[in-house]
Order: sequence, then C-alpha cells, then structure tokens
Amino acid sequence: MKRKKLFAAGVIIVTLLAACSGGINLFSDNDEVTMGQEFAQEINNNPQEYPIYKNSAVKNYINTRIFQHILTSPEIRKKNVYHYQLEIIDNDTTLNAFAVPGGYVYVYTGLLKYLDSEAALAGVIGHEIGHVESRHATQRISKAYGISLLMNIALGSNPSDVTQIVANLFSGLALLANSRTDEEEADAASLAYLRSTRYYPGSVKFFFEKMRDEGKVSSGGQGLATFLSTHPDPIERIGTTNNRLKSLGIAVKSYTNTGSGIYRNEYIKNIRSKIK
Repeated sequence: MKRKKLFAAGVIIVTLLAACSGGINLFSDNDEVTMGQEFAQEINNNPQEYPIYKNSAVKNYINTRIFQHILTSPEIRKKNVYHYQLEIIDNDTTLNAFAVPGGYVYVYTGLLKYLDSEAALAGVIGHEIGHVESRHATQRISKAYGISLLMNIALGSNPSDVTQIVANLFSGLALLANSRTDEEEADAASLAYLRSTRYYPGSVKFFFEKMRDEGKVSSGGQGLATFLSTHPDPIERIGTTNNRLKSLGIAVKSYTNTGSGIYRNEYIKNIRSKIK
C-alpha cells in the first residue's frame, strides 16, 4: 500500500512539475489574502526596517484621489476579492514601491519626494496593482518552493502553510523580485487601468525617464539599489510603453510634459511639499 501511494505521489509530482514549468500557481485567492495579511503584520512588527509614515493628511490624499480612483477601473477584476490597501513607508533614501499578495501596496517617501506629478505616482501604483492582479508573487513562491510544496500536495498534507511561508520569505522581501515578463505585464496593466481614469495612461514610464535623464539608471545611485534589483531593464521599458501607446493611438508624452492628465501642480502642492 505504501509503495502504491509513493508511486501515485511520484506520478502526481511529475505532472505538477511539468505544469509548474508553465507557470502554475499553487495558491488560491483566499491564500493570497491570508498571505497579504501576514506580510502586512510582519511589516507592522518591523518598524525599524519599515517605519510607517505618520502624516495622515498626505496618505489620505493619495489614497482618496489616486489609489481609490485607479481602483474604479473596470480592468481591475479582483477589487472585490483582494483587500486593496495603501501604506506609505517613511524612508527618504529609498526610491521604490512594492506590492504583496492580496492587495497591499507600499510606497516609500523617497519615491514620493522624487516624482513630479500625480500621473507619475498613478503610473507606479497602477503597476503595483498589476502585480497583485496577475498574482506574480505567488507564482514565484510556487516555483521557489517547488518539489517540497508539490510533495505535500501529492501526499495529501497541508498544501500551503501560509504563515510559515511568509516567515521564511519575509527577510528583505527577496522573493518579490520581479522578472522581465512580470514587469512587462505590470506595465501593460498600469496603462490599461489608467485609460479609464483622469491620468495619462503612459505615466508608468515617467519615473524611468526622469532617472534616465538624471543619469541614475546607469550609476545606480543612492536609493536605487533596491529598485534596480527588483525592477530590471527600465530603459527598455520606456520604449515598450511608447510602442504600446502608439499602437493604441495615444499621444506619447514624457515626464516633463504639463497639461491634461499630468497634474503636476496638484502633486507639488498636496504631496511633495508636505512630505517632511
């Protein structure tokens, strides 16, 4: 009986491994929500590494005017499934944002001080929502855990001890590093989401354009090490976004533009000037 069980397990594992190479996700949406809550708790329990920004006026403005506005996009399919929440991390030296499963999106004050417009921030937030909707993190977790997780499934054990997985992976948020394909999908998602908002759809590239013009991409200056390690090929992504805009008949604008859909003055007045 034991031999038959092991043989059956082996067959299942081979099948699952073959599927995994094609991008199988071993987690349900409920797992994603639970995992996001665990990640959020870990972040809250580590105030030295992830200090939460205390200026509620700035957070409320970003949440109400930008974050919740983007979530009205009909292209965001799981807004009623995941627990979308925005949080700001008080770290002026880090130019970054990230998302964890279940809808938790984090933006660093360093990024808020660096950006020039509401459109630029909307592009970044849309990008992070794209990662959540595409379930990129749990796809990578499924692949990283590989055979041990598949063995648990095959033998009928607990297929996803979410608390333990989060505890093992939390250090440095290393598993949240994104592949080129993940980034392309999230960029495309940001553009799709913003098309039904007040913001210029191609603004996901504004951050990269500013870094390029300031020579930060090649040098990897202060605050960019984490970003460049988790968001590869920023220059290539500018061109890809421009091509998407052209194919959709949308005018190609840059981060230096003003006018409709950019909201530069609003950003400076209500966000950047108030980040202390």
